[in-house]
Amino acid sequence: MTTTADERLSAALRAAGHRVTSQRLVLYRVLGELGRHAHAEEIARVSSERLPGLSLPTVYATLELFEGLGLVRRVDAGGPAALFDPRTEPHAHFACRACGTVSDLEAAVDARAAQVAARATGAEPDHVEVVLRGLCGACRAS
Repeated sequence: MTTTADERLSAALRAAGHRVTSQRLVLYRVLGELGRHAHAEEIARVSSERLPGLSLPTVYATLELFEGLGLVRRVDAGGPAALFDPRTEPHAHFACRACGTVSDLEAAVDARAAQVAARATGAEPDHVEVVLRGLCGACRAS
C-alpha cells in the first residue's frame, strides 16, 4: 500500500482523536494489499507475519474502528462472519449461495428511496447495503 494510504489512515485517526499505531497501519495495509473482501480471521493471519502475537480481538476492534471512520465497509453477505471491504464508495455486492464468494458489482447504487422510507418510520440509517444472492457463473457452470 502506498504512503498515500498511510497518510489517509493517519489523518482519519488523528482527526477522530485516535493514535496512529503500527498495528493499525499494518492492518490497513494488509486489507488494501488483499484488495478484496476479507474476513477478520484472514486479515489476522496475513498480518501476523508482520505483527507476531497479534490477537483476533485486536483485529476486530481495529476493523470496527476503521469502519466507524469510513475507511472500510462491513459487508454482511449471509455467511458465518462479516467481510471487510476496502472499497468504501457505494457499490453493490453479489454473494454466491453455493461457494460463498462475494464480489463487487459495478452498478450504481441509489439508496435515497430506502433512506427516505427508513426515516419515515423514525429510523436514522447509517448506510445502505445492497447484496444480491444466487449462483455465481462458476457454480452455475459446474
